[in-house]
Amino acid sequence: MVAASEEKPGAPGGGKRRLELDTLLVEEVGQFGKHQLRSFLWLAVLVVFVACSNQEYVFTTARISTSNCERLFQMFDIGVFTLRLNTPISIVCSDSSEPAEFSPVWLENALPSGSTPGSFDNCRRFGNSTAALGDNSTCPSSLFDRDTLLPCDTYVYENTHTAVYDLGLACDEWRRSLVGTVCTFGTLTAMPITGFVSDRWGRRVALTINAVNTAWIGLTRYWADTYIGFILTEFAEATFGYGLYSSLYILLTEEVGPDYRVAIGAALKTCFAMGQMTLGLLAWAVPNWRTLTLVMYIPQFLTIAYYWLISESVRWYMSKGRFEESEALLKKMAKVNGTQVSDISLEELRRTAEEKLRSSADETQKSGEPWLIVQVFRHKRVLLACVVSPIWWITTTFIYYGLSLNAVNMSGNKYLNYVAVAAVEIPGFWTAYYLMGKIGRKAVLTGAFWLCSACQLAYVLMPQGLYVPSLVVYLIAKLAIAMVATSIYVYTAELYPTKHRHSLFAFSSMMGRIGSMMAPLTPAFGAQWFAELPFVLFGSLALVSGALIFLTPETLGTTLPDTLDQAEHIGSNKEKHTK
Repeated sequence: MVAASEEKPGAPGGGKRRLELDTLLVEEVGQFGKHQLRSFLWLAVLVVFVACSNQEYVFTTARISTSNCERLFQMFDIGVFTLRLNTPISIVCSDSSEPAEFSPVWLENALPSGSTPGSFDNCRRFGNSTAALGDNSTCPSSLFDRDTLLPCDTYVYENTHTAVYDLGLACDEWRRSLVGTVCTFGTLTAMPITGFVSDRWGRRVALTINAVNTAWIGLTRYWADTYIGFILTEFAEATFGYGLYSSLYILLTEEVGPDYRVAIGAALKTCFAMGQMTLGLLAWAVPNWRTLTLVMYIPQFLTIAYYWLISESVRWYMSKGRFEESEALLKKMAKVNGTQVSDISLEELRRTAEEKLRSSADETQKSGEPWLIVQVFRHKRVLLACVVSPIWWITTTFIYYGLSLNAVNMSGNKYLNYVAVAAVEIPGFWTAYYLMGKIGRKAVLTGAFWLCSACQLAYVLMPQGLYVPSLVVYLIAKLAIAMVATSIYVYTAELYPTKHRHSLFAFSSMMGRIGSMMAPLTPAFGAQWFAELPFVLFGSLALVSGALIFLTPETLGTTLPDTLDQAEHIGSNKEKHTK
């Protein structure tokens, strides 16, 4: 996002101007013309696909819960009668062929209480007593041994909408939640693979390969009949397809001018939120997980056409010394944008790029520079940023994905809850984009973290049954963490020097994967201990992370550091930098 600030317009030297690509985009090609707009619109479709694929497990492995009336039954005998358990479980002391009353008044006699007031345990029942049954219409408390809790071992589902039915995951919350963690873990392997392909064969190739891999690997999950098979397809799809977003993000930000890169980042995040909304609506319309898999992944086979629909990155061409192709593409971009590129400018741009390639080759031959970690330890303020920024990232990803995942477990319509939680991200992204340039990065981050924390506290303390107020508080929390998600990219990158920015930024971002891997387990945390535990964790981490922002300097209005020494004294130079 702030990569634009790393490009420095050249100055005359030896009678010849040193011309950077950003300068050419600003002065001649156009920073965001029809060509870039067309690329954005095509890539926006891919972002929607990415969002659907990244979080499909939220619905395909959805919990069989009381909130959406999916019932769990167990049959066992009490003398000549049958006891039928259902969650919210109906029990009838009558012949099993008779229809069961949904919620009889004696229900509390047969089942222990659940984690929330008025609910009942999904997976356990009271043991049988030896008391005789005197009235076929009721089940008195004497019929049950309340000192004995027994697990349910046979289940009859009301429907077969989710993979929980096919894979036998009833009351196995940990294995169900582990699907999301394994899926997220796959992104750790996706990044280096995609990075290698992108740097070796180009952004467009990496983008197309990831898109097609997502389509065919995701589709194979339709035939998964075992837990191992299901979870392996999730991991494989993540490993070989989840580099799609980073591929298209890099491709698009390398194509637009410096003044539009932060806005493009917010726009792509907006498209991702719209993709999440699309997923929620699709899952509502097509609740069966196998049919939903077909609906989501079959259209994605069309993404193979993106190899011809999208242009390669000019910067990648130049980094590989393929100047004829880069110059032809720049002329094409200028023509579509209604501008012109002079041959003199192209020659100056080529000369500048060749100098960079020679300089880079010379640097790789040099040795003796200490390892980066040694250099970081010599610069205390940079070291501090390296210590606290991963905590920000872990907190951000943990809360951001955690709130999305837990939305389907709230009271009310789980599909509409998910859509609402995704939709509220959009004003969060653009609010952060506006405020960062007005009140500073630190104020936005601290305020958003603490607002999120306050909302978590309010949500935990709010009495049961207040659906609308609890939903409003939940949505404000998601808006706040969406603001953080936008701001943290910019702020973290601005704290690190140009020479090592990519490596240090990647370290912080990679550590953030810990949060996104833990987020899918939060429903299991709540089921294992107490329902509000995930929100207690969200609020605590947001409170701590907001306080840690005070340990690092404000970067608004400062010049981006190029070296570790400059990063050590960031904030003292108040030259305006490119937003």
